[in-house]
Amino acid sequence: MCLGIPGRVIDARDEAGVRMATVDFGGVRRDACLEYTPEAGIGDYVIVHVGFAITQVHEAEAQRTLAVLRAMGGVEDELGEPLP
Repeated sequence: MCLGIPGRVIDARDEAGVRMATVDFGGVRRDACLEYTPEAGIGDYVIVHVGFAITQVHEAEAQRTLAVLRAMGGVEDELGEPLP
C-alpha cells in the first residue's frame, strides 16, 4: 500500500537543477522534490510520497486527510501537531 501525506510548502529552492522544497506536516518538516508539481509554491499544499510531491491539493482537503490520519492514531511522530 502506498500512502501520500499532505503538507504545506514552506520554502522552495533549486538544488543542482532540481526544484526542492521544505514541506511542513504540522511541525514535522521534510524535504521533498517539486519536479512533479511545477505549479506548487510557498503556502500551497501538496501530497508527498517517498520524498516527491506528486500532486497539489486544496487546503481543506489536506486538513481533512490529516484529521483522518490523526484519528487513526500512532502517527504523531510523522505528522506533528495540527497546522494552525
